[in-house]
Amino acid sequence: MLASLAKSIFGSANDRYVRSLGRFVDTINGFEPTISAMTDEELRGQTVLFRQRLADGAKLDDLLPEAFATVREAAKRTLGQRHYDVQMIGGIALHRGEIAEMRTGEGKTLVATLATYLNALPGKGVHVVTVNDYLARRDAEWMGQIYRFLGLTVGVIVPNLSDYERREAYQADITYATNNELGFDYLRDNMKYSREQMVQRPFNYAIVDEVDSILIDEARTPLIISGPTDDKSDLYMGVDAIVKQFDESDYEKDEKQKSIVLTEEGTEKAERMLETAGLIEGQNLYDIANTQVVHHLNQALKANKMFKRDIDYIEKDGKIVIIDEFTGRMMDGRRWSDGLHQAVEAKEGVQIEPENQTLASITFQNYFRMYPKLAGMTGTAATEAPEFFDIYRMNVVSIPTNVPVKRIDEDDEFYKNITDKFGAIAKEIRSRQEKGQPVLVGTVSIEKSEMLSEFLNKENIQHSVLNARFHESEAHIVAQAGRIGMVTIATNMAGRGTDIKLGGNIDFRVEDELKDVPEGPERDAAIAKIEEEIEAEKQKVLEAGGLFVLGTERHESRRIDNQLRGRSGRQGDPGLSRFYLSLDDDLLRIFGPQTAFARLMNKNLEDGEAIISPWISKAIETAQKKVEARNYDIRKQVVEFDDVMNDQRKVIYEQRAEIMDADHVSDVVEDFRAETIASLVATHCPPGTYPEQWDVGGLRESVDAVLDLQPPLDEWLAEEAVEQDIVIERLQEMANAKMLAKTDAVARERWIDIEKSVLIQTLDHHWKEHLATLDALRAVIHLRSYAQKKPIDEYKQEAFLLFERLLVEIRENVTRMLLRAQVQFDEPAPVQMMPMGASVLPDFITHHIDPLSGDDDTADFDSGGTLLSSLPPMQAPRPSLPEQTADGETIVAPASRNAPCPCGSGQKYKHCHGQTA
Repeated sequence: MLASLAKSIFGSANDRYVRSLGRFVDTINGFEPTISAMTDEELRGQTVLFRQRLADGAKLDDLLPEAFATVREAAKRTLGQRHYDVQMIGGIALHRGEIAEMRTGEGKTLVATLATYLNALPGKGVHVVTVNDYLARRDAEWMGQIYRFLGLTVGVIVPNLSDYERREAYQADITYATNNELGFDYLRDNMKYSREQMVQRPFNYAIVDEVDSILIDEARTPLIISGPTDDKSDLYMGVDAIVKQFDESDYEKDEKQKSIVLTEEGTEKAERMLETAGLIEGQNLYDIANTQVVHHLNQALKANKMFKRDIDYIEKDGKIVIIDEFTGRMMDGRRWSDGLHQAVEAKEGVQIEPENQTLASITFQNYFRMYPKLAGMTGTAATEAPEFFDIYRMNVVSIPTNVPVKRIDEDDEFYKNITDKFGAIAKEIRSRQEKGQPVLVGTVSIEKSEMLSEFLNKENIQHSVLNARFHESEAHIVAQAGRIGMVTIATNMAGRGTDIKLGGNIDFRVEDELKDVPEGPERDAAIAKIEEEIEAEKQKVLEAGGLFVLGTERHESRRIDNQLRGRSGRQGDPGLSRFYLSLDDDLLRIFGPQTAFARLMNKNLEDGEAIISPWISKAIETAQKKVEARNYDIRKQVVEFDDVMNDQRKVIYEQRAEIMDADHVSDVVEDFRAETIASLVATHCPPGTYPEQWDVGGLRESVDAVLDLQPPLDEWLAEEAVEQDIVIERLQEMANAKMLAKTDAVARERWIDIEKSVLIQTLDHHWKEHLATLDALRAVIHLRSYAQKKPIDEYKQEAFLLFERLLVEIRENVTRMLLRAQVQFDEPAPVQMMPMGASVLPDFITHHIDPLSGDDDTADFDSGGTLLSSLPPMQAPRPSLPEQTADGETIVAPASRNAPCPCGSGQKYKHCHGQTA
């Protein structure tokens, strides 16, 4: 009670913080008369002056008021838009590395220009992160007018750019990009073989638009780069045919956890059918030899019994296309991992693409935490404020609206079943449409969108449908959703990036209606006419009550509901929102308080009768909180597991960078050799033992296999004072002498290149294998909980031991390669250089997957992959060392099997002399 009283008198902590920023706004406004009086050239010269002041020791905070005033004036001159005072407050929050929560229509895109410009002045680069390619291009062009006017450079990162184009974009003062492109570029850079091939520069500052969508929703799924493995189409189809014969008694399904397991009877049935089909060895499904079949059986079960067509995926042009559960968009070219996508392809009878193996991965949490300063903006962040602080150390600041919100949020209407609910929705839409009020209808899936669309068609209600099937035209549909009597059905409004303006959007109308009209008086007159029509239409819509947002059911997260509601009532416009619910809704069916709703049903609701009660709304909010808590736990678990891998990833990537930057790596190679020899001797001649107890035969074989040496071990052992240290010292002398003989006969620069190539490619190969091992470990580590052990602690311990083993294998393999390699002394034939801008690495596959549930796994074929992806599965990379071919000719193998063959034939190495290697 006392807390409530204090809050009513003094305001919340957020209110007090926002008020404290008012003094900065006053200072900014104080510069406005001076800045406004400047000419364009003088205004542009402000950037040079600011940079000079920074060079003289000034801090960014010292420049903030004047820099913000400069951006405001530049926006007025280029865009015809002046930042409001509340937008200045938002800009200060972004500059301080906080999340600015601003309602829809409050101009977040314009707010970002303030902090972006200020933080771009030091020249270290600023990344503005968007949720899709359309917004990245649009914002780079739209807001880029301000930056270019002030003398800054702007780049944009979208798919299908060459490495040269990416490098140029990252070198710009300000770079717009999607979160996926940034993450994949980071992984690709750490798979390249020289600094010159890398495209990114050190991280500095990033502003994340729709920060809740990127850092919360999508953070459940890591980014993964993978290469191909063997084709197993027959196995997928065979297992799928068996799973299709199962009935509900053969398995148990948990929709909350998105898991499905066979019952005891189902297992016996599966064993009989798999044995008949010849897909398992013996009669026991769970024999070690049948591990792979069990995995594919589980994935086929999930594909057939858990994943639904037109909700989780659609079939398009003979391919399975994933539907993003957060935005309702098609994720073209993207794939689920771990054989799940192949299982869905087998289910639908389309061509099955081969599986892939992980080559590199990172979570969004660990990627974005690498930025020294990170900020974000969205319309809905307050409900997830604790998670933003726990994971990213970012505070959420709620920025007040420029004009008070007039939208009315009505209580939910609850119906007995979906038919009654749709009937009430159709009736409400018709009445609103008749009086000219535009209606935005929010659904949670494509299936529900199309079901409602059919219902409205039967009622002869004109409407537009916005979902994954028509995402190419989504911006145009959204832009006109505020026109008189317009009814728009949207699968999900998160991150659409287009304002719904009452009366229509002039820019999109001009683009749609006047695209063939050339510049001139005729076009100007047509634009003026459209402006008049929009203004007249806006007045009629305002009289009808503004935009009516109608939710057909609650989403799993309260944020998504708030995003839908926020589409109405922008910039002080009137508006209305209401949600229609029923017991058939997934949220209530899976997560709702069943006993409470059972009592509700006992009231014997009449057909078509609705209940409106705050108690129901509270019960639904409780269900949503359950889901949010569950999803937070999943994300936290992803972070905990990836933190283990992240520590190892940093070591490997730092090692790669040091190798690339070093003038030579001879000292590293020498240390590897010494440690390998010491390890070999310690294994076969344990410390504290007598020579007669040593495994001399094993030592001889190991020394021959790894060092390519045949030392006189028998003579050494015949000596009286022989010890392990003496054996180690003599082996090192022999190995060093052999290596010196090789290096003396080769040009030093060439040998340095060979050593670097062997080091990096060996590092990459073993890291790839290590990732596959960690993936397998993470998939089964939860079983340790049955022994009362904490899985994450067990995973840390096992992963550490695996990493130690990885380092030992790298040292041994580098030593083996360099000592056993036959070096060609002649210079290789000149190879053809790649054209400027071409990608230096072959194609690979990128994924964005959920390691725990398989959800939201997305992948796309991309350019600029890893050399490893062109290698056969499980094969070590080839160093740039000579090979003796069948015809006796000696050829220096290039680093990549896809590179031109050095013999000058014009063919790729793998199709020429690489066939005999």
